[in-house]
Amino acid sequence: MTYALDEVNRLRIMAAGVRGARVAEQVVPAPLDTVWAVMGDLEGEFGRFQPDMRSIRVVRTTGDRVEALARSKYGFRAHFRGVLRPGWCWLQSRFLIVGMAAAPDPSGGTRVALTGGVRIPGRAAVVPFGTSGELTRALTRLEARVDRRAASGAAQPRIGAGRRPRLSP
Repeated sequence: MTYALDEVNRLRIMAAGVRGARVAEQVVPAPLDTVWAVMGDLEGEFGRFQPDMRSIRVVRTTGDRVEALARSKYGFRAHFRGVLRPGWCWLQSRFLIVGMAAAPDPSGGTRVALTGGVRIPGRAAVVPFGTSGELTRALTRLEARVDRRAASGAAQPRIGAGRRPRLSP
């Protein structure tokens, strides 16, 4: 028997294979295209909703493969490699993992999930300290960025009302 997986469920599975990873989920009351326009904009919006990212510059793309250079607000740098396609982003550097997913929600909004953290080199593990709070802040900031984009007319209008972020171990 096979089951269809949406991108959020796929992210949960990927995170389950990374020791110490947490997943934060929330329904953003806006259509998937509007939400992903913010989430998938690595060089623009990504650094505005991820609490510790100052900037990210995409240096190469080949199909859905992406390579990017990032700088944190603390001055640390990362050279990410990964996959970016509608509804899905998984980036890894030597010391960081970033995972983002989005899928339509039956409410008419978009279910989003985030995971990530400081990676333990050579292992499928992240340092779990502080990640839950950061992921929750990122979801709150993401919804604000989607609201701002919708208010400026750059996106479709919001649908319904948001829910509080949910964290999973």
